Amino acid sequence: MKFEIQLTGPGVKRKHVVRLERNGDACSSVAIDGEAIDANAVQIAPNAISVMLGGQSFEIHVSRSVNGALKLHCGAHEFSADIIDPRAWRGRKHGPVEVEGRQEILAPMPGKVVRLLAAVGDAVEAGQGLVVVEAMKMQNEIRSPKSGKLERLLVREGQNVNAGEALAWVE
Repeated sequence: MKFEIQLTGPGVKRKHVVRLERNGDACSSVAIDGEAIDANAVQIAPNAISVMLGGQSFEIHVSRSVNGALKLHCGAHEFSADIIDPRAWRGRKHGPVEVEGRQEILAPMPGKVVRLLAAVGDAVEAGQGLVVVEAMKMQNEIRSPKSGKLERLLVREGQNVNAGEALAWVE
């Protein structure tokens, strides 16, 4: 499989071509920009991946932003990633996508809830902040993926949360 990945971070904007060759469930080879690299990845928790690249280990926490891009947190670094699959249907819309149905909001990384931005029963808009989680001295606003009503709030200020832990439900 071949993908184009656009990485955007503070002062960084790069496009890479990644080629993955699979053998059953395992990845048999990885090439980045045409250069073969020793790589391995294992999901260690919901939305958390341990990646070995060229003998170096990285823990990456993944979440989806409102505009559909992936947000990648690795140590103190945060990147947005747009992944383009050349086999994808070219006629699809590339604007912001609002999900449908009841949505569970998960913590993208371990941290501490420092602020609640909405209360149970509040009407919320897609992209509106619901909870602020502090991780490694950085505050991350967790946003609603859709417009609707905040049905359940499962955390309180000061509570520690793990990556992948449910924070709220939006109906």
